Amino acid sequence: MASSGVNVLRYSALGLGIFYGFYHQRQIYAADRKIAIQQEYEHKQELINKAKAEYAKSKQPASASSSSTTLDLNDPKFDLEAVFKNLDKTAA
Repeated sequence: MASSGVNVLRYSALGLGIFYGFYHQRQIYAADRKIAIQQEYEHKQELINKAKAEYAKSKQPASASSSSTTLDLNDPKFDLEAVFKNLDKTAA
């Protein structure tokens, strides 16, 4: 038969093990929760940045985005007549 001192030691070890298990599990959950919050924040920040870029693109002046005339003389799509027409429109 086990003496009462050994039983006290066994139950103390069991109690400490259960307490450590709960403590350790709470630490794991807290770390997971922290990571989830950080990922959610980064996702929202990414959506905000995309919205800002789309808004800036929609508010761009139309003349800057619709200018199809190229001024590069070495470009095979260079059209001198289109350049003169564009200059005529801006001068008028």
